[in-house]
Amino acid sequence: MTDTQSLRRLYLVRHGEAKSKEEDAERDLTDAGRTAVRRMAAWAAAAGIQVDEIRHSGKLRAQQTAEIFGEQLGVPTMAAPGLAPNDDVAAVAEVIEREQGVVMLVGHLPFLERLAAFLITGNAEAKMLTLEASALAELTQTDDGWTITCLMQPRLLPGA
Repeated sequence: MTDTQSLRRLYLVRHGEAKSKEEDAERDLTDAGRTAVRRMAAWAAAAGIQVDEIRHSGKLRAQQTAEIFGEQLGVPTMAAPGLAPNDDVAAVAEVIEREQGVVMLVGHLPFLERLAAFLITGNAEAKMLTLEASALAELTQTDDGWTITCLMQPRLLPGA
């Protein structure tokens, strides 16, 4: 049996639904996107999810999503390099492997899905999970490697 103290966790959150580029060049969250993110963040808090830090890509929609999670979880947020939609996942995976605390990354597709695949299989092109807007995935690392231990899509939340 695995000692729960030796488990490492990583949370991946896809930003909430954003306005189109034509509607808003900065791609602010839509009202529905804010609502879905608030519901997911409240669910995460009620589920007892605890993180040490929340990092986001710096893009407005990811920043707003991270801030909502930060408020619910009582955790600081910060922009971090390497989390843009088409960034190389290997560099971030290397940083994650050295992490001591529990981190939540708030970002975009295809980056988040590719990062999960890379951590689990070593191949960023492998299809491991699908993240809807506002979705949260928990990855857990043991001596045997990374696995997906929780995936919550907004459509699965109570009352959705």
